[in-house]
Amino acid sequence: MNEATPVMMKAAAIERFGGPDVFRMRSLSVPRPKPTEVLIRLQTAGIGVWDPYAREGELDNEDEGFPQIIGNDGAGTVVAVGSRVRRFRPGDRVYAYTMNGGFYAEYVAVKQDQVAPVPPGLKLQEAGALGAVGITALRGLDDQLRIKRGQRLMIFGASGGIGHVAVQLAKRMGAKVFAIASGPDGVRLARRLGADAVVDGRKTDVAAAAARFAPKGFDAALVLTGGKDVTAALRAVKKAGRVAYPNGVEPAPRAPKGVKLQAYDGTPTRQAFERLNRLIGRARFRVALDRTYSLQQAAAAHRELGKHHVGKAAFRLH
Repeated sequence: MNEATPVMMKAAAIERFGGPDVFRMRSLSVPRPKPTEVLIRLQTAGIGVWDPYAREGELDNEDEGFPQIIGNDGAGTVVAVGSRVRRFRPGDRVYAYTMNGGFYAEYVAVKQDQVAPVPPGLKLQEAGALGAVGITALRGLDDQLRIKRGQRLMIFGASGGIGHVAVQLAKRMGAKVFAIASGPDGVRLARRLGADAVVDGRKTDVAAAAARFAPKGFDAALVLTGGKDVTAALRAVKKAGRVAYPNGVEPAPRAPKGVKLQAYDGTPTRQAFERLNRLIGRARFRVALDRTYSLQQAAAAHRELGKHHVGKAAFRLH
């Protein structure tokens, strides 16, 4: 590491598993990058809707010991690289997503294949909340649903973290997007991001609106939230159509007979990051930061995760 990199850093660590009050501000050692890792000075770190499961010890993190730093994505500047890293150098603006935690801190070390350059069309502070939701949206749209130009796609949960990114990616893939959002602010967001039609899932007869948008049926649906209207809306998917949802969506959707239903994980890989960056390209791409917090507000951030929101929450670190 270079001489300007401090030895210690601030982190919002958990001292034990439990509710939001388990967070404590700690001064911990800045991690040293292993041979294939990149050390990032974070500007922004995402706060995921699944982070409370890590805080409660439900994501295979029971044996990691304490204090423990959770959080899976963020963006900032490379300050050091491991001896076998060739793709990045100090000074690069990057974003990252890993399943291994570590982002509720000022610095994080991440394997180079789970790091990518910030695309020209994306602001650095927004990139900090892109990794997890962007890769999860991409894998649903591309790997599972195999969206093609001109196909009609339903996105359930279109104003949430994954959903509002999926709307933009689907439009860049050429899909006709029917977005089910939450609340007037969610409808406004999905509309601004290019959805061809948007309805408020809280107030609209979603099944009827879906049938009007795609009278011959939808080619595919991406389900990002549970709810009583999901099953009825999915009846609008064609036979031999596809429905995909990330593992963790509860209750899990049920697809009509003849429709392929696929659960999946948003696993980060170098190839997935490269595909995501190609889709984003140089054109303006938006990651909506609904609320931002300091690390000292980690407990408050987790208490508010269950409230109505659009986009994604994040920490601002520098």
